[in-house]
Amino acid sequence: MTTDSSRTSPPASGGISTFKGQERALRADRLGTGGLLLSVLAATAPLMVVAGVMPTTFAVMGIVGQPLLFVVLGIVLILFSIGYAEMSRHVHNAGAFYAYISRGLGGTAGAGAALVALVAYNALQVGIYGIFGFEVSGLLATYADVEIAWWIPALVAALAVGLLGWLKIDVNARVLGVLLVIEVLLVVVFDVAALADPGKEGLSLHAFNPDTLTGAGVGTALCFCIAAFLGFEQAPVYAEETSRPHVLVPRVMFLAVGGVAVFFALSSWALTVATGPSAIVGTAQKQSAGLLFFLTESRLGGTFTDVLHVLFVTGMFAALLSFHNVVARYAFAMGREGLLPAAFGRTSGSSGAPGTGSLLQTVVAVVVVIAFAIADDKPAGDPTAPVLQLFTWFGNIGALGVIVLMAAASLSVVVFFLRRGAAGAQAWRLVTSALAGIALLVIAGYTVKDFEVLVGAGPDSSLSWVLPGIIGLAALGGVVLGLVLRARAPEKHARIGLGNEAFQLDKAASS
Repeated sequence: MTTDSSRTSPPASGGISTFKGQERALRADRLGTGGLLLSVLAATAPLMVVAGVMPTTFAVMGIVGQPLLFVVLGIVLILFSIGYAEMSRHVHNAGAFYAYISRGLGGTAGAGAALVALVAYNALQVGIYGIFGFEVSGLLATYADVEIAWWIPALVAALAVGLLGWLKIDVNARVLGVLLVIEVLLVVVFDVAALADPGKEGLSLHAFNPDTLTGAGVGTALCFCIAAFLGFEQAPVYAEETSRPHVLVPRVMFLAVGGVAVFFALSSWALTVATGPSAIVGTAQKQSAGLLFFLTESRLGGTFTDVLHVLFVTGMFAALLSFHNVVARYAFAMGREGLLPAAFGRTSGSSGAPGTGSLLQTVVAVVVVIAFAIADDKPAGDPTAPVLQLFTWFGNIGALGVIVLMAAASLSVVVFFLRRGAAGAQAWRLVTSALAGIALLVIAGYTVKDFEVLVGAGPDSSLSWVLPGIIGLAALGGVVLGLVLRARAPEKHARIGLGNEAFQLDKAASS
């Protein structure tokens, strides 16, 4: 197999536009630092994390030290980003994870990673439709006295997201940016209010005490909390649509990881301050996902809390759009390199967006929502109702897939630079990548081990192995596809992960 050291260098930005097949290239110069940062941060859905993930972690895991967990995970992900960012300087491909993995571990491993990425990001996106539909139907019932099934707003959102996915990425970035900024501002207002009006224990820093990270629930809490970061790793997906990917992509990744770690650590600390560290677990168990709204009601009033409810929904829509864009670009990259039918490797003429990939993601979302709607024969508030299962099942499948991809990418960084003979020059990056890879493998192990807790199933439930098994099947299916391509179409196999460089090979072959 052709190794990375013998492959051609990436062409200059926009250099493929004079060659036939222009429709197989994403439009360059569409995103600057701001647009790229907003696009990736929207996937973190900050309000959904503060209102949903944090109360769940406090209540289910009983871990008071959640703020410290965000700090620890921030450090792990910064270590991961050091090598990942350096790879982004050498590889500009909308396939990001699988492109990096194929450059380090070979095309067959890259094919396995490609299918895992496609399944994982689809799962993350589709899962949000469950909680989105649930919340919108609840808002309509509360404020408009209108009773509708959860799947109606979910399907409307799927169609709206699909439409936006066909537009220019800079238009998408503006939509995401407005929603994200408002979300963050409202959470900051709560944080300030909580610190200004603390609970009985005052401005206690107990939640940052390492002693709070003891007990059987710490591993599972890590799984919950790392899911809150997902989105920062998407920056390389947009590399082909930036003017200076070697500068902007690393910059945005570090800004995103650092910003998310600080923001979530402070916000989870504010929750402990508002109730008091000794009362946070009990209050979270009592209020569940209503914890944030319960705390804002008494400090900031009903109007602010109503606005927060609405922004909770719009923040989820922003996350839906962000993940949709990522899935569409993975499908585009896979179609361009022969891992999916060639139709997926083309962009729409007017916007330059990966239209066929966008359509694929929309169809997947609609089919899954309809399937869960048909299976829904329980009241919407029932925790076993399919609307909530859609969110927990698919969200955790997707999170596991991305954690596995990050671990594999860390190994790939090490192999990539060793093969290039750059071990000396990149020594410190190889060390950070190795450390991050080990930590991510530990988290992946905890995720699989405690999957029944993550999805709310019993200890003897088949879901504890069936759901994570989906990621395993995706990896196996991708590897089989890679082996088939290596045997029957070696020229396609050799191009896995090349991205725009494949155009240069085509041009050279035709000249």
